[in-house]
Amino acid sequence: MDCEMVGVSQGTKSALGRVTLVNKWGNVLYDEFVRPVEHVVDFRTSISGIRPRDLRKAKDFRVAQTKVAELIKGKILVGHALHNDLKALLLTHPKKDIRDTGEYQPFLKGKTRKSLKHLASEILGADIQNGEHCPIDDARAAMMLYQKNRKEWEKTVKDQTRMWLKQKKRKPKKKAKYGNNASTNDNPIV
Repeated sequence: MDCEMVGVSQGTKSALGRVTLVNKWGNVLYDEFVRPVEHVVDFRTSISGIRPRDLRKAKDFRVAQTKVAELIKGKILVGHALHNDLKALLLTHPKKDIRDTGEYQPFLKGKTRKSLKHLASEILGADIQNGEHCPIDDARAAMMLYQKNRKEWEKTVKDQTRMWLKQKKRKPKKKAKYGNNASTNDNPIV
């Protein structure tokens, strides 16, 4: 997944302007311009590639948000700096199902994140984001980075999950006592 943003409010606040999802082969599943709820004051065309004409017949934000939510539900979500895209969409996704090329340890330089442009060049030999960004190209680059490292990445996720579950088992469970009716139910209602 990749999103492009436009400026709203006084231009300092970002809002979704276009969203693209590709499948594991890089085929486009969804690619729509999105009309933000707030008035656009800066199209950020030099980066986003979005022009005023693109948003005239764009999808309503809620329609795009609903469609993206349907498409990603129960799926592994691949992208770069996905927290920004999910924030713009006002969506969440289970952490266990997120594969963020900006967060994957082997792609980091120490604790510093590398840009998608840098990773695509360094690992894929691909030249992207020269001038206006294309979310199709960016989503495909992120997917290719994931697919190229999928086996090791998934092993890392599995190992981390196993370690987390092991640590969770080791922690002694505290039982709260409330008067004479101490609860022994380990399945609280939230």
